[in-house]
Amino acid sequence: MLNKKRQNVLFVVTMILMSIYLLWRMIFTLPWDQGFLNMVFGILLIVAETVTVLTTFELFFQKMQKERTQLSFPTIPPEHYPDVDVFIATHNEPVDLLYKTVNACTFMDYPDKQKVHIYLCDDGGRPEVEELARQFGVGYLGFPGNTEAKSGNLNNALSKTSSPLIATFDADMIPQHTFLMKTVPYFLLSKFIEENGQWRLRREDELDEKFKLGLVQTPQSFYNPDLFQFNLYAEQEIPNEQDFFSREVNILRNASNAVAYTGSNTVISRKAMEEIHGFPLKTITEDFETSVRLQQAGYITYATQEVQAAGLTTTTIQSMIKQRTRWARGIIQSLQNTRAIFSKKLPFWTRVTYLSSYLYWWSFFNRLIFIMAPILFALFDFQIVNTSFWEILIFWLPSYFCYSMSMRYLSSNIRNQRWSQVIDTIFMPYLIVPVFLETLGIHERKFKVTNKNKAAGRKWMSSLLYAIPHIILLLLSVAAVVRFVHGKYGLALFYSSIIIFWLIYNMIALFYALFFMIGRRAYRETERIRAQEDVTIHYKANNLHNQAQTVDVSEQGIALYVSYPIYLPQQTKISLVVKTERYEANLDAVIVYVKKDGEGWRYSAKVQPVNERDKRQYMQIIYDRKHSLPEQMNLWDTAYDDMLRNVKKRIVQPRSDKRKMPRIRLQLPIVFTNGASCTLRSFNYRFFSASGFQGDISAGALVTFYTKNNIEVILQHTGKTTAGHHEVLLSVENIDDIVERGLIDQLLDDLIHPHSESFTREG
Repeated sequence: MLNKKRQNVLFVVTMILMSIYLLWRMIFTLPWDQGFLNMVFGILLIVAETVTVLTTFELFFQKMQKERTQLSFPTIPPEHYPDVDVFIATHNEPVDLLYKTVNACTFMDYPDKQKVHIYLCDDGGRPEVEELARQFGVGYLGFPGNTEAKSGNLNNALSKTSSPLIATFDADMIPQHTFLMKTVPYFLLSKFIEENGQWRLRREDELDEKFKLGLVQTPQSFYNPDLFQFNLYAEQEIPNEQDFFSREVNILRNASNAVAYTGSNTVISRKAMEEIHGFPLKTITEDFETSVRLQQAGYITYATQEVQAAGLTTTTIQSMIKQRTRWARGIIQSLQNTRAIFSKKLPFWTRVTYLSSYLYWWSFFNRLIFIMAPILFALFDFQIVNTSFWEILIFWLPSYFCYSMSMRYLSSNIRNQRWSQVIDTIFMPYLIVPVFLETLGIHERKFKVTNKNKAAGRKWMSSLLYAIPHIILLLLSVAAVVRFVHGKYGLALFYSSIIIFWLIYNMIALFYALFFMIGRRAYRETERIRAQEDVTIHYKANNLHNQAQTVDVSEQGIALYVSYPIYLPQQTKISLVVKTERYEANLDAVIVYVKKDGEGWRYSAKVQPVNERDKRQYMQIIYDRKHSLPEQMNLWDTAYDDMLRNVKKRIVQPRSDKRKMPRIRLQLPIVFTNGASCTLRSFNYRFFSASGFQGDISAGALVTFYTKNNIEVILQHTGKTTAGHHEVLLSVENIDDIVERGLIDQLLDDLIHPHSESFTREG
């Protein structure tokens, strides 16, 4: 509660200081006597500052109201849960992508699963998708004649189904098993009431007819790193870029009932959809416009904070830019279609929120103004702010400091001011023109499905072309710094510090953009998701079961952690049983590489489910979980750390793990049966490395020794040495016999823990 009060006080202080700053800027700092161009750029800068600050004020107000706008989550008896239609919208997505989504939907919990009706809504009318529906025993709604994109597809599904609630998923969005149980109960709040900590049915005179819930939106989440995380080597440092909207901004909009439907991971009231005549047409963001029309019809749109589904985010710069362009154009289209900013059907604060939504898309133009302003002053001698150094310190510095602190409170450590400006800088050159054209009514009507094909993201030279505007701005910034500091010393540099600060600050964001556009090579076709689950390893040759724990899982591979080395030969099939509280999958596996991991060992393997049942279970083991990517920023990570990490990662090539067997370090003197001796330095089941040879042993010779438990080990001098040429390789000639006799673990124990007395015996 204390933190909440401190947050609200900081917000109020920030709004006061920023308002004073903006008034000072408008009244006292415009360059009225500096010529036409100076005046134009001066006005553009103050407008950009004002728009940026006012849109943030709107979020401050929403944050201050957040606790009062949370709906209670009711406990509902099983028999009161209504029927639900689950729509999985698909256009041209591959069947293997759809497989995971349909599979997950069949595992969703519900009191009576007969009430859950799953439909593949395919506007492509593809036979392979119909076959997938038949395979899973779910409904298929083909609509090959669709001319209205996703809206037409979903409206077709609405016309052929009847359940009171509808859950919508995009083709790649995989729900958790809890999805319906965490969303459907909200729709029964009008029928149930909490009394003395218990939920009961309302009496007829208690029914809340005014409570009209239109939709419940859960966050958009992703199990693969987005391009900001991936291209900037920040998978463990920052959350997904869209998390700020899904898990912060959209939640705050509960306060003004302006929550946006994001097209997936949502439950919607059929009655509400019928009232607004289905999903809207003539827009490329039918989801956003749906939520506006529901609000205009008097319905609540509600966003929850807990992630309940995850999908694939875009993996190419081109597709990401196209996606953002579509969002920008579509949201402006929908605001124009619904007249949301001026609509008398919406409350005042809802309209303010939609004004803020519109102004947000001008933030990219604002970013260009903020980058160009110090360049114009330092490089081209434009006088666009008429003030002194000390006036700037008095009016700007306190407000900027409080503003930066408030942004941290606002974003719950999902986003900070630096990353917001980096993201705006990256998108800036490609969104200014579409936003301008759409505002003028020059529309784009064609709906485009976002490309999420990872293989398409490897042509880095074509991606680097997108960095040309950033390179130009970076070169201008460097030139401005060089020219501005030239010949300045002492106090002159001190008085120039604010301009230098902004030039360098903008240069950092431009360097981020350059690194982002250079990109990073993707080696994996499927995503690895961190997971700690129990695994039983069975290798038939030694007829032993070993227990392990997963480190990460993916569709094609698995990494296992064991506290001790185990014998799992390369290119030999082994069996794995992965078990969680809900799922169990049998997998055929082949070890790919082994490496030391702390006190234990990590085994990585390629895997293949044994049968269809195991495939379905294994898909759930992978995806029915909270994803392992960060949900909050690493607050200790500075811009310097980011830059250094990016430079290092791009210069130092990753070392590939080639080892197929564990290499166990030894320091073990032995005596062979022929009297020769050496010291064993390492062991990987197939070979020993050794040094310090004494006696008769030459290349090609066979020698024998016995362990403390009388296990015979036959070695051959290979004549080869290790990479450093310091140790000789001795091959274990009877390793297969040792394995077949079930003595391999005993052998390892004897090598690691030899008897304190003689380790040999005469034959």
